[in-house]
Amino acid sequence: MKKIVVIFCLIVLLIPKSIYALGNDAKAITIMDMDSNRVLYSKNQNEERLIASITKIMTAIIAIESGKLNDIVTVDDSILKAYGSGIYIEIGEQIPLIELVYGLMLRSGNDAALMIAKYISGSVEKFAEIMNEKAKKIGMKNTIFLNPHGLDEETKNYSTSYDMALLTSYAMKNETYRQIVGTKSHTVKTNKKTYVWKNKNKLLFTYEYTTGGKTGFTDSARRTLVTTASKNNLNIAVVTLNDPSDFTEHKEAYEYVFNNYTKYRVLNKNTFEVKNNKFNGKLYIKNDYYYTIKENEKDKFRIDVKLEKNKKNIKNNVAGIASIYFDNKIIHEEKIYLEKNEKVKKEGFFSKILGWFKW
Repeated sequence: MKKIVVIFCLIVLLIPKSIYALGNDAKAITIMDMDSNRVLYSKNQNEERLIASITKIMTAIIAIESGKLNDIVTVDDSILKAYGSGIYIEIGEQIPLIELVYGLMLRSGNDAALMIAKYISGSVEKFAEIMNEKAKKIGMKNTIFLNPHGLDEETKNYSTSYDMALLTSYAMKNETYRQIVGTKSHTVKTNKKTYVWKNKNKLLFTYEYTTGGKTGFTDSARRTLVTTASKNNLNIAVVTLNDPSDFTEHKEAYEYVFNNYTKYRVLNKNTFEVKNNKFNGKLYIKNDYYYTIKENEKDKFRIDVKLEKNKKNIKNNVAGIASIYFDNKIIHEEKIYLEKNEKVKKEGFFSKILGWFKW
């Protein structure tokens, strides 16, 4: 029996971490490249689960996009319904909306969440409607929000690790959001007191490549965690749901990605050319396109070029489309342009008549 155990242990040591250990303790995990939204690893990614305070990612991005961040909010009795984690604001206190967002994301303030919802939409119910509308626009197909904080004793928010990674990818494209969630400590002074908030995201202090994230916990949801990290032009999000080892497993996930994936340039705007160019002018693209892959995945790309059949159909110099496929699935479309000095000249009436008599 001892020999069998030893052999088994040796086999486990030889198996790549990607197979046996990533998110091993998590009920669900998604590792996503935020630039392309490619899922690099997942387990139960579409399984709907309670999400606790990572709900506040949606609350934060709605507040940021509201255009009201510099408004001064007077705290009212909405906060009396808050329990659990808070920033402990008081009725009558005056605080800029942006500072409520800092308290929401750094200290997971449930009182801040309620005040944000009340100020932006008038009620928790109306704010939840905004949250769900936003979720649909982002492409979150298995998510339902009923409150802005994630507490689940009265109303419950459900989502998936994939949907929350998609939301995080969207939110991290906003500069203000990135600044807030990447802040380690923040000081706020109101008309009543001064606050010093330290971010609850431990990875910001223990893993140098961390750029942001949000923690969560309720007795029903257990530990939920979203983090983001960047290294060597790779911008990655990791989401775990019900994971007792979340911080450790997030760090392991990043190390796995950074050691095994690279940003590969699929389209190079400086060297791009079309072999069967039926137009006299130069064809070009305006942007490079990159995709995150492993070294052995380069042969999975295919580029299909489709040009307009006739110069007369060219509008705004767009002569066609370069469609990029990876593993036979379309991942990107890039417009192909005809050089401006080769614009199509409109054919005159008499030129058309002469053309009729040409053999």
